[in-house]
Amino acid sequence: MSEIIAIANQKGGVGKTTTAYNLASALRKYNKRILLIDLDPQGNCSRALGIDPSLSRKTMREVLLGEVELRKAIRKTSLPHVHILPSNLSLALVESAIYDRGEKPSYTLLKDRIDQRTRKIYDFILLDCPPALSFLSLNGLVAAKDVIAPVQCEYFAVDALSQLLSTIARVQRTDNPDLEILGLVLTMFDSRTSLATEIAQQLRSSFKDKVFNSVIPRSVCLCEAVMKGIPVDVYKPSAQASVAYAGLAREVMESLENRQKAAELS
Repeated sequence: MSEIIAIANQKGGVGKTTTAYNLASALRKYNKRILLIDLDPQGNCSRALGIDPSLSRKTMREVLLGEVELRKAIRKTSLPHVHILPSNLSLALVESAIYDRGEKPSYTLLKDRIDQRTRKIYDFILLDCPPALSFLSLNGLVAAKDVIAPVQCEYFAVDALSQLLSTIARVQRTDNPDLEILGLVLTMFDSRTSLATEIAQQLRSSFKDKVFNSVIPRSVCLCEAVMKGIPVDVYKPSAQASVAYAGLAREVMESLENRQKAAELS
């Protein structure tokens, strides 16, 4: 059965989408089958993989509204083993569309849509959650087993992390008691600034083994790769950012394997 991981943080601009599709690309090199679910109405995850979501007629909106089966909305990408369920701006109105039908929006909609057949096809299902605490982000957290939280090494991003942790605790108390934090990944790290180094040390001191060793640097290669509609490891395999995401993929798999072994021994 696939591992369902939400890439989430309530603050925008911390590298959630960048982490989602670059992690997917790094995992595929281990012969893993990946489904990316774009839960952000901006559709940036789709665009980053060369898909124009505005041209898609079967998107996350139609899936959540029950108008199309999830697997029928999945599209192939240019990357072997990586598929995506795209989203566009219409997703922003999905909650109001449910109210218009006289129904109450549920935070378990996405969880209910991911059927067992889909979970058997993919090794990983990565959910690119939108910023802010919203109906869509909560659907992602309820559907997921784990959370990876990208954290930019600057003051306000760290402050937003406490809000995310509070949200995760709320979801654990209500709809998803099995939700776990797989790890925090430091993004946009600039080793030339003392603030970035100080915040990284602070996070490692506070969260210890919950902070991944792999650190994603601030890199122009990441921006250039987006413009070309490909992940950074396809654009420049030897770039520092490519190496960092390869390391993150290894750590993610090791964390899940260690947890599985611990569960088997208990």
